[in-house]
Amino acid sequence: MKMDFMYKELGRFILFSGFILVIFGILLILVGKFNFFIGKLPGDINIKGKNFSFYFPIVSCLLISAILTLIFYFLRRR
Repeated sequence: MKMDFMYKELGRFILFSGFILVIFGILLILVGKFNFFIGKLPGDINIKGKNFSFYFPIVSCLLISAILTLIFYFLRRR
């Protein structure tokens, strides 16, 4: 009987994770379509050489991390 409960909970977790991934994918598509500012912030490192280019969106990563931290903080307190 305990295994049935475990499989139910695992199934719910997988479905919830899939739902979150679908929502995240839709948001990424919309961000790409409307050219939001994420990825083009001042402080993002962009080096273009003659034969190469290097791009590291450090400020964008920090901003996304701060936003996700606040979201998870408020969800956990609830």
